[in-house]
Formats: sequence, structure tokens, C-alpha cells
Amino acid sequence: MTEPRLLQNFSGGRAILVTDRASLIEVLTTTLAQLGVTTDTADIVESAAAIDLATLQPDRDIIFIDGDISDVTVLPLSSIGRLPPAPIVGLVGVSAPSRLKALMRAGATSFLRKPIHGAAVYPALFVGINEYRRHRHLEALLEDQERRRRGRRDVVKAIIRTMSEYGIDDDEAYDRLRRRCMKTRQTMEDFCKDLVRSSDGQEHGEVVLRRRLAD
Repeated sequence: MTEPRLLQNFSGGRAILVTDRASLIEVLTTTLAQLGVTTDTADIVESAAAIDLATLQPDRDIIFIDGDISDVTVLPLSSIGRLPPAPIVGLVGVSAPSRLKALMRAGATSFLRKPIHGAAVYPALFVGINEYRRHRHLEALLEDQERRRRGRRDVVKAIIRTMSEYGIDDDEAYDRLRRRCMKTRQTMEDFCKDLVRSSDGQEHGEVVLRRRLAD
């Protein structure tokens, strides 16, 4: 799986601003517009950001979260990489460890110091978005490894059944399975999973038929 290239142009993106400070919104909106990024503001309801998670697009959206607002980071995190559904840039005013920790827990991959200066916005975007993309890439690798680990049980079952069916040793059985999965353009784990399920289904059918004939 190829590592994603670094993004340098963010034109066409959308920034979601989670803050109740008009001055921050004005500076960010103006600077982001110069970079070709549109802006939306998220309403804050009972100290929580009202973000429509169904509309978030990780390859397009960026969330700016004001770290001086309490409990605004109510976003689901992925189970493996603990990533939010879109890149997050934390807006830092009071540099208290608790505020920074809250932004880190929310999944922030970049920070922007307040008061915000326009020249600092692009570097924060560059780091935040590209770090998020790198983390997503690593998460995908971990998910693939976990899927393969779960599939090893089916590989072992398929090897044993192939050995029994053809009267061959494990090396020859593995090689036979490998050639067959290459022809079907599947991974070894996926091919063996389908093979084992198919075999289990056939065995179940034969057992049911024998039971019916015996009755």
C-alpha cells in the first residue's frame, strides 16, 4: 500500500469552525478563502459542537476546534487508529496541559496559536492535513494486518483439507492454494475463507441429507 503523497494545495476544501469568537472566525474565513477553502461555522449547543457527521468528508473537510471551549470535541474515533472522521486543527489560547490534552484526545494533528495570524494558517493546514492522511494510511495498514491475522485460521483449515483431499503434504497444499488464489486474483486469506465456507456448506448439506435418508 503506497504511502500518500504530501498535499500542498487545499483549494476546494471546506473548513468547519468550532468557536464562539467572532474575531477568530473573521481571520480564519479571510485567510482560508485566499487558499481556496470555504468555511462553515458549527453551532455550539450546550457546550458541544453540532457537527453533522454524515456530511463529513475526510479528503475535503478540516475542523478547527477552539481549545478554550469546554466539551466541544464530541466526535467518534476509529477503533484502531483512534482517528476522528476528518482532520482537526486545534486553536490554542490558554496553553494549559488539560486543554492541550483535550485537543489531542479529540485527534488534533496540528495547532494554531491565538491570536491567529494569517501567515500561520497555511503551515497549520499543511501539517494537520498531511499528518492526518499519514495516520489514516497507517490505520489502513493495521486494519489489513488484523484482517489477515483473522484469516490465518481459514488458511490453516484450507491447507489441512487440501492435504486430505489430494493426499499431499502441507507445502504442496499451500502451493496449490496459492496458485488457485492467484488465478482468482484474491488474497490467500480471502480465497481460503471462501473455500472453507463453501466446504462447510457442502458438508452441512451432506449431513442433513444423510439424516433425512435415515429417518
